Amino acid sequence: MRKFIKKQKELKGPSLTIKWAFTSSFFIFVVFTIFAVITYKSSINLIVAKERNNVEQAISEVDSRLSNSNEELTLVNTYRTLTDSTNRDNALYDRNMTLEGNMMRIDSFIAQIGQPQLSLDIYNLDKKLIYKTQEDYQPLVQTKHKNPTIVRLDNKNGFLAIEPIYSKETRSKVGYAQIFYELSDFYDMRSKLLLTLIVLEVVSLLLSSFLGFWLSSYFLKPVKILRDTMEQIRQDPQADVHVPVINTNDELGDLSVIFNDMIDRIRMYIEQQEQFVEDVSHELRTPVAVIEGHLSMLNRWGKEDPEILEESIQASLQEITRMKSLVQEMLDLSRAEQVDVYYGNETAKAKEVTYQVFNNFKLLYPEFTFTLDDDLTEEKELKIYRNHLEQIVIIIMDNAVKYSTDRKEVHVSISTNMKEFEIAIQDFGEGIPDEDIDKVFNRFYRVDKARARTKGGNGLGLSIAYKLLESYKGHISVESSVGQGTIFRIFIPLVTDELPEN
Repeated sequence: MRKFIKKQKELKGPSLTIKWAFTSSFFIFVVFTIFAVITYKSSINLIVAKERNNVEQAISEVDSRLSNSNEELTLVNTYRTLTDSTNRDNALYDRNMTLEGNMMRIDSFIAQIGQPQLSLDIYNLDKKLIYKTQEDYQPLVQTKHKNPTIVRLDNKNGFLAIEPIYSKETRSKVGYAQIFYELSDFYDMRSKLLLTLIVLEVVSLLLSSFLGFWLSSYFLKPVKILRDTMEQIRQDPQADVHVPVINTNDELGDLSVIFNDMIDRIRMYIEQQEQFVEDVSHELRTPVAVIEGHLSMLNRWGKEDPEILEESIQASLQEITRMKSLVQEMLDLSRAEQVDVYYGNETAKAKEVTYQVFNNFKLLYPEFTFTLDDDLTEEKELKIYRNHLEQIVIIIMDNAVKYSTDRKEVHVSISTNMKEFEIAIQDFGEGIPDEDIDKVFNRFYRVDKARARTKGGNGLGLSIAYKLLESYKGHISVESSVGQGTIFRIFIPLVTDELPEN
């Protein structure tokens, strides 16, 4: 065992503090990454949608204004329809406007067309450029309608929208409008946003690592104290050490109290074990001395005398039986006293266990008539270890079978009240005298020792059942009439939904 512990220490990995710090940092990193990705995608999609909507509105407005023209678009009527100029203004501009010398001048309601990143080009039916808002020349990409779509033109990415222009009055095509909205600023902003999120993520990872390590060291300090105390006890089991009081008013403080209580109980059980050994040694001394005396007498001279030989053998056998009974009694007592340690939180299903034992006895004793009255409308959970519940029911059922006479019947009934489950087992056998009713649960007590030996009884069954029920906060009672039979009633606490303590 020590070699195994030494090997485990050699193979020991990172401390719990490091693991906790790493786990918390990783969790924060993942959460922040998800948040950053969602924020980045949402922002980009929102901006792209907004820019697309602006392009759609611009091309729609241009189409709406240019469709007022009843003839093929020219530089002059394009300017007139876009700006809604007066006739006097038109006369002036008609004389002076040229394609190369005049950039578009429009009123405020479509002022966005004048943005540097937006280029509006108007073409006639021959696909020849007749108007533009930027210096760069863009040929007409296509003559069909095109929704705003991100494309690459002249090494620039942007939204491209094309709209054939139809006259409102004549319904004939008069030209084409093409808008290209450059997204260079958008891509620059996207790169800066991405860089900012990466920097924030790195900073958050460093901060979360530092805070995770500090918090784990702070909160795990009581655990280290517990570990050090356990190590002291492992090295010296007899050392009278306890965990210092941890005034954190939380689960770790409770853990220190529970640990100290556990250590005290373990020491108590060790003392019980030592006391058990001392008691056995003391109690066995007399029967051993008696047997040794008889054997010594027989060895010296008594073996030649048949009467002395018989007397010594019988006395020795009686003392051996007494020794076996004494050892068994002490072992049962020791085990029953430790039920809360090994099985304190165990539960069992009342109907399931009862039916299982009942059906087993029907199979084992076909000559008997077994009946079961079930008053439970649903399964009930009991505060008892399943195997112990089976053992108790088997003990009582076995006694009912053993001590039945001519009427080979056993009746079983199960029911509940507010807090307890009750199982009653009735036989129609020999019965128990009134003077023995209060003694049947004593260890090694048998009403008729001679008949009990022939039936295989040793006087321990009922005492074991009694002690087990007592350990689980249950109880057992007996009603009997000589020659009529006996009823044993077993009561076991139910599992209830208790509110947790604050």
